[in-house]
Amino acid sequence: MSITRIEVGPRMSQAVVHGNTVYLAGQVAAKPEGASVSDQTAQILAQIDALLAQAGSDKTKLLSATIYLADISTFAEMNAQWDAWISAGNTPARATVEAKLAARVYTVEIAVIAAI
Repeated sequence: MSITRIEVGPRMSQAVVHGNTVYLAGQVAAKPEGASVSDQTAQILAQIDALLAQAGSDKTKLLSATIYLADISTFAEMNAQWDAWISAGNTPARATVEAKLAARVYTVEIAVIAAI
């Protein structure tokens, strides 16, 4: 089986396709400065849509999602964006945890796995 890497960088690829599965790296907001949890989540979900499209997939084919919040008290704020974005009836297995993220400016990070 072939492996296709999307948006390859020196440390990681933003997405990797193997067989009929696409694995996305944890996504953080492209413009996090001053952005609320809601705004960062919306940015991330748009990035996920774009990466899944590049891989030949979409959010209706999500298998798994892991969401990292810098502050778990923002769970409802993040979920408001998630609930508006997710495809009804196609919700993935999901975990949400509080974690210290790579930089203080980030409040949310989301990693997903999807079928193609």
